[in-house]
Amino acid sequence: MTTLLQSSKARDRSLGEWYEQIRTGQLRLPRFQRFEAWDRGRITGFLNTIIQNLPIGVTLLLEVGDAPKFQSRFVTTAPESGHRETEHLLDGQQRLTAFWRAMHNNYEGETYFIYLSQFDENLPAQADDEDEEELDHGPSILMRPRWDHKGQRRPVWADVPKGCLQRGCVPVDMLCPGDQAQKIDGWIKAATAHLEPRDRSAPDAFEKFEAVTKTRQELNAIIQALRERVAHFNLPYLALPASTDADVALQVFVNMNTNSKPLSMFDLTVAKVEQEVSASLHERIEHLEETYPQVTHYGDISRLALQTAALLQGQIPNNTGIAQMDKRELVASWERLERAMVRAADFLGRQNVHDDQRLPTRILVPVLAACMDRLPDDGDKLGQAERLLRAYVWSAFFCSRYEGAVNTRAAADYKALTRLLAQNTITVADYPGVPMLNRTEYPLPNHEQLMRVGWPKGQDRLARAVQAAGLYFGGRDFADDRPVTYDSLKSREYHHLFPDALLSEADIPSYLALNCALITWKTNRNIGRKDPLAYLQDRVNWSTEEDVRARLRTHLIDYETFSAAHYVDAAGEPLKGEALRAKLAPEFDAFLSQRARAVAVFSQKVAAGEQPTLDSVWAEARAMPETVTDEEDEAREDALA
Repeated sequence: MTTLLQSSKARDRSLGEWYEQIRTGQLRLPRFQRFEAWDRGRITGFLNTIIQNLPIGVTLLLEVGDAPKFQSRFVTTAPESGHRETEHLLDGQQRLTAFWRAMHNNYEGETYFIYLSQFDENLPAQADDEDEEELDHGPSILMRPRWDHKGQRRPVWADVPKGCLQRGCVPVDMLCPGDQAQKIDGWIKAATAHLEPRDRSAPDAFEKFEAVTKTRQELNAIIQALRERVAHFNLPYLALPASTDADVALQVFVNMNTNSKPLSMFDLTVAKVEQEVSASLHERIEHLEETYPQVTHYGDISRLALQTAALLQGQIPNNTGIAQMDKRELVASWERLERAMVRAADFLGRQNVHDDQRLPTRILVPVLAACMDRLPDDGDKLGQAERLLRAYVWSAFFCSRYEGAVNTRAAADYKALTRLLAQNTITVADYPGVPMLNRTEYPLPNHEQLMRVGWPKGQDRLARAVQAAGLYFGGRDFADDRPVTYDSLKSREYHHLFPDALLSEADIPSYLALNCALITWKTNRNIGRKDPLAYLQDRVNWSTEEDVRARLRTHLIDYETFSAAHYVDAAGEPLKGEALRAKLAPEFDAFLSQRARAVAVFSQKVAAGEQPTLDSVWAEARAMPETVTDEEDEAREDALA
């Protein structure tokens, strides 16, 4: 009864209090909890929820008595304080870890900002009526990817107060609870120092001082207001008392993480359709799944169908747009919707993108399907339209446009695409009219950036894009030589090209997209540390060197670079220690660089709508310079900003 009474009533706790519990180490995580799992999109959405002061549910604690029931660990990047632990966090790890890390802006691959449009010097002085509503949303959270270039973290402006403010960006760690007055004042002064008059005796010096003082006061007032909102934001919790049995606590943890399933937008739409039209969406979805199973390969078909329908009705493909759809029109146009989705799935299959697990970004599926509704069945116009859509799809894979404001941007791209599809003739010169295809605003990554992209088994867009490039030309299996298909992918696994054991021995990161191939292996996994080619030969039956060369080539892997990697000494013994690292590091880097150049060339071609050949990609890749010039990198950095 005590457990029931204590755990059934939520208690209030502000984020400022949560912060102190993490900082002092009194709040810890049971070691059985998984580690960080949220991607950039979920972190951004969570932080936006906080600064917009919207509810985010409750967390679950287990109070710690004299003897903790579970081994624990500290929240990621929190100080490992000597304070006694008093609470274990059973549910809410992702939220509080994201909060803690954002308040210190210590993610390696991204930096988070508060975006204040009134300080953005790149915005037009006066927005069009169409865009005015989009720009006037008040403060929001913005994420910018980060990468290293020649030992310097890029983009450079993200670490420079002036560069940040000129883009309307304030680092989100300015909202960190505690005494931050000196840090905030210093940042504001540095961000606005260029606005002070250089000549204090000039006639307009006083006016400039007044203007910069006003700007500083306005900026400080906004930051302080947001700090108050964050510090006092309520994240309530339920608590299990310290007397709770460990097995009971584990069962509650499992239930909290698996049984919660609120009504989806599809469920709500089903109810409204049945109420207004007396028709069943469930029956239509079941028909679509049974008749055209290929459509189900790309995610939740009910969600994709509603997003496509929303676009066809001129709505943004989010929950609000779906709710505002005309339900009678949805039912009346269902066959048209089905046909469009089938054509989209077939189109993606022709790009050798066969399922949701390999899809770099999901939102392009409803955009592509809605566009397919406007395509003719054959003729020159079909060829022109498909080239345009091919450029759009691969640009969405490789460009960063859909890493924020996804649904709004997808709707804008769809609107621009339909304008081009309505033309009698579509040329490549028309492409920049589609925001996604504007290379000034959304450049493709260069080969140096591609070399640092992580493992593609997760949901990282660019990692999956690199993998998609490695499958486009068939991705012939190393074992059975079968080209990639939806069915053949079921037997393939993610595997290192340079073995993890080999790279780990030299303390070199191995989990990179360019070091990954989707292939079938033998069942014997106990092979250990070997040279790359020998490692694969022990696990795959190859007949001839030409077979090996041809199969690797379809994955955009250079056989010469790969096969030349040998790590033994003159006596034939495996290299170790510094000797291994001295030889392996530059050769692995050369392998990554060669494959990165091939992927970069490929991305440039397909993002222009081309259907490149393997020969053309390899020829241009080998002709590319080894490094990116500072001028090229600065231009790309400005565009990414």
